[in-house]
Amino acid sequence: MNLNAIQMILVVFVAFLAGMEGILDEFHFHQPVVACTLIGLVTGQLVPCIILGGSLQMIALGWSNVGAAVAPDAALASIASAIILVLGGQGRAGVSSAIAIAVPLAVAGLLLTIIARTLATLMVHAMDRAAEEGSFGKIEMWQIAGICMQGLRIAIPAALILAVGAGPVKAMLNSMPTWLTDGLSIGGGMVVAVGYAMVINMMATREVWPFFVLGFVLAAISELTLIALGGIGVAMALIYLNLSKMGGSGNGGGGSNTGDPVGDIIDKY
Repeated sequence: MNLNAIQMILVVFVAFLAGMEGILDEFHFHQPVVACTLIGLVTGQLVPCIILGGSLQMIALGWSNVGAAVAPDAALASIASAIILVLGGQGRAGVSSAIAIAVPLAVAGLLLTIIARTLATLMVHAMDRAAEEGSFGKIEMWQIAGICMQGLRIAIPAALILAVGAGPVKAMLNSMPTWLTDGLSIGGGMVVAVGYAMVINMMATREVWPFFVLGFVLAAISELTLIALGGIGVAMALIYLNLSKMGGSGNGGGGSNTGDPVGDIIDKY
């Protein structure tokens, strides 16, 4: 699929916003489900990009910065894979390949992140000197420059992919043998499962497991839509909150009252 000049400008602008949000973390433009959706919106490929963003979001849920350890770059992975998906012109059929491409892109994005953060250190020293001079204008200038640098960290690779064009990208995807595309599809599904498993591992508590089991069972009922599942989830959350306010007093006072009704029931049995 070929993009016109306005679409290319909008794609680079979305990439710039995603890069800045990787640091600001205010509007979540760097989150895969948001970034891919915006790319799909400006390119006219909304449905495939939403599917890609949702799949990548399940992977990115398990990514987090812990201390000095930097997580893979979800913003670069989302923007680059969405652009490749759009340029490839395969629609929903190309989602699996785009997911498989996104993971190594996210890891490669760590290099750009390290470079940006190293340069940001120099900017901090410049801001310290400006503070000693009492120049608030220079401090604000360096602050804006640092944020814009994070935006360029994603915008420049996005512009380079657009410069390559739809022809080479589509030729590359079409030249991939069946065994490779099938392997990428299976691998992409496994990566999503691993990302979700990491989230479950972090959230696994005796209070959460009952809700997970109920959600897992309800999701298997084909007649229930996502709206219905969301309504059930909200209802369960409200019921749990109301029971928590009661302090689990329904156990007759014959056991420990922790203030968690689900935990009290599990302890009792």
